[in-house]
Order: sequence, then C-alpha cells, then structure tokens
Amino acid sequence: MRIAVSSSFALVLLIIAGTAISNLAMADDANSGADAAYAEMEKMFGGVPTFMKMFPKAGIAGAWAEYRDIELSDKTALDTKTKELIGLAVAAQIPCTYCVYAHVKGAKNAGATDQEIQEAVAMAALTRHWSTVLNGMQIDLEAFKKEMAGK
Repeated sequence: MRIAVSSSFALVLLIIAGTAISNLAMADDANSGADAAYAEMEKMFGGVPTFMKMFPKAGIAGAWAEYRDIELSDKTALDTKTKELIGLAVAAQIPCTYCVYAHVKGAKNAGATDQEIQEAVAMAALTRHWSTVLNGMQIDLEAFKKEMAGK
C-alpha cells in the first residue's frame, strides 16, 4: 500500500526530524558544557555548590562563566573587595539572606573591615531612601540633572 504524501507535508516531516536531531545535539552540547563547568567548580572549590547543581544544565556553563569571569576574577576593573561590597549592598536591598551571608563572607575574605561592610549596607539604604523620595515626589529629572551638574 502506498501513501500519497504532499510535498508540503514531506517538508514539515523533514523540519520536525531536523529539529529533533538538532535538539539532541544541543542536549549533548549542554551536557558536555555542564560537565566541564562542574569539573572546573570541583577543582576550584573542592565540590560543586548545591545552588549550581540546581541550575538547569542547559544554562550552567554560561552562568558559571559569568560568575567566574566577573565575580570571582581578579582580572576585572573592580577589585574583589569592591565587588563583594556592591553585592552585599544589592543583596541587602533585594533582600536575599543567602547573598548577604555570602557577600559578607566574601568581603571579609577580601579584606573588608566591619566599618566598610556597615557603610556598604548604609549606602544601599540611603540610595533606596532617596530613590523613594525622588521617584515618589516625581522630582523633575532634567531639573535634578542641572542641579547635580553644578555640584
């Protein structure tokens, strides 16, 4: 028995088959990228942090590269202590208890004093405070820029 297949239906079948093959290749790439990222974390930390294990395998290689190359690198424009203090200030505002803990520890490991840690958190609070005032009272942005330009 022969089944007549229209050319458009055959094209759809080819597209579906091609997509399935492509998805399998992408899954293999994601797995090998994840395995490489996990191996690098294992070497760097002596284990893979749980929060990294919980991240989707399809994106862990990119997430790890971003984390490693910005936050953990000493070859960036910002030194480690400054990055940790910024991370702490943001974490305090989000708020993220996990992040606050990690960034305080990271800042102290990078040489931050208790006073620097306190000031980073206070700066976050001040920025949030004045942002609330400026936005809530709908201060004219152009007038604000002119006032700040003279300072």
